[in-house]
Amino acid sequence: MTMQAFSARMLASALLISLLAAPARAQRPHLGGHGGYNVDVNHGLIGAQMLFPIARNVELYPSFDYYFQDGATRFGFSGDVKLRFPMGGGSAPYLGGGLNVLHASAGGSSDTDTGWDFLFGLESRRGSTHPFVEGRVLLHDASQFQFVAGLNFTLY
Repeated sequence: MTMQAFSARMLASALLISLLAAPARAQRPHLGGHGGYNVDVNHGLIGAQMLFPIARNVELYPSFDYYFQDGATRFGFSGDVKLRFPMGGGSAPYLGGGLNVLHASAGGSSDTDTGWDFLFGLESRRGSTHPFVEGRVLLHDASQFQFVAGLNFTLY
């Protein structure tokens, strides 16, 4: 078994255990959308994300990005865990990371690259709509940085 396969299995096991943990009653799942820019490949992006409470300040954070790229199709999927740091005033900075998969296709050929990502951001926690800004470092064959802004909506 390769180190990458072992790491992927360990991450999948940790995520499964996290999903089975009982979330705090006051927390609810969120669904949202975002737009942004990848500064290393010089392309805009749009995407969607969900937030599933695992523990008081820990959330499972899957997300999807579609990149606007001429002559090619490029998209990414991230399976992250996010740790929030609640602060007074209704804002919560956060850090997180996890598995990231990028897929690109052009001219009949395609490539899928599996790597890691690390993220950081700030999200408003007032009301049922939560605006956020986020930076994300993608660690693949070539590392990249992207930033996004969006809205998360509380699901009841």
